[in-house]
Amino acid sequence: MTSPDTLTYERFRELKLHLDMSRGKPAPEQLDLSRALIETARETGHLARDGFDCRNYGLPAGLPEARELGASLLGVPAAQVIAAGNSSLELMHDALVFALLHGVPVGEGSGAPWRAQGEIAFLCPAPGYDRHFQICEALGVRMIAVPMRDDGPDMDAVEQLVRADASIKGIWCVPLYSNPTGAIFSGDVVRRLASMPTAAPDFRLFWDDAYRFHHLGDERLTTLDALQACTEAGHADRLLMFASLSKVTFAGGALAWFAASPHNVAWWQRHTAVRSIGPDKLNQLRHVRFVRDRATLEALMEQHRALLRPKFDAVDAVFRARLSRVPGVRWNVPRGGYFISLYAPSGCARRTVELAALAGLILTPAGAAFPYGVDPQDSHLRIAPSYPSLEDVRLAAEGIALSLLRAIEEGCSAPS
Repeated sequence: MTSPDTLTYERFRELKLHLDMSRGKPAPEQLDLSRALIETARETGHLARDGFDCRNYGLPAGLPEARELGASLLGVPAAQVIAAGNSSLELMHDALVFALLHGVPVGEGSGAPWRAQGEIAFLCPAPGYDRHFQICEALGVRMIAVPMRDDGPDMDAVEQLVRADASIKGIWCVPLYSNPTGAIFSGDVVRRLASMPTAAPDFRLFWDDAYRFHHLGDERLTTLDALQACTEAGHADRLLMFASLSKVTFAGGALAWFAASPHNVAWWQRHTAVRSIGPDKLNQLRHVRFVRDRATLEALMEQHRALLRPKFDAVDAVFRARLSRVPGVRWNVPRGGYFISLYAPSGCARRTVELAALAGLILTPAGAAFPYGVDPQDSHLRIAPSYPSLEDVRLAAEGIALSLLRAIEEGCSAPS
């Protein structure tokens, strides 16, 4: 193996690697932490605590004990929690579809369907989660980018926009360890989101609390209770919360929750009753008996952290060795979540991704963290260290750094 001290871009290409750093997937070793979900399935059985047969139809709001588990983890009354399938992204998609087709609760009544109100728009803090943006694009919702800061979205910009434009119906929010910047919403940002005047009476916060327990550092950070903040501000119906265990147990077979005000929960149940007679309650039962409570979940997350932290540290160490003295280059050291944001000099991100691909590295497309895939500065790169082995992560970080350095040497002639 070539020494890192003598490794060049050309020599890296000669290694003929194939490493995928494009998505925040749990590694096989992380998935193995929850093998008991499979191995103890027979012992778990099919009967809920009240004797309900989880093999059958019914309980469209989810198994009561699964709702209670979500309530204890999210800090929301169980009556305001829906336990669903494995994907919170699916729930976000459905919520937006229901709003477009049927409107959302406004006071004691219901607002007009969003699609009947002309073109509607969503605010998209950027860099942000590409799949949020893909939902909007697929459903014809116009996206308006607002800057993402270390403490959340630029609230001066957000407040100005929502105050003046009734077509803006919502904003995407990842409040803790935001994808991909690692931003942590401050208490001031949460309170301003909860209380700000909006031209649209049916405005919603799409609150994707994906990384609530995904700490990388020693400190278990939290954000202000957004549902309580909205209630105290007189906007109890403003927030729709989504969360899941997708990166806690099995990414493709976990448990997701929707939590909101009583009006919003009733709205949700009314519309989901048309598309389903009930979720996979056997999987919910397995999860309830495996995760059990907050203490059990936090112990499991410590095992995840032991696997993930060295990979993030390895990327940071390589970047410090290769890039710390390069003008215009910077990156974050996240305290949680699944991503590192690497910022190249303006005009260099796309060329870096192209050069990395030629060297056998699969990266998230440049611009993916911006609405419509357009990064105005062409500078942001999302790095996902979770899936490859630790040694492969080190190699990939070397390749990313070398690709960026080569792009800078070339003058960053990004393809049009």
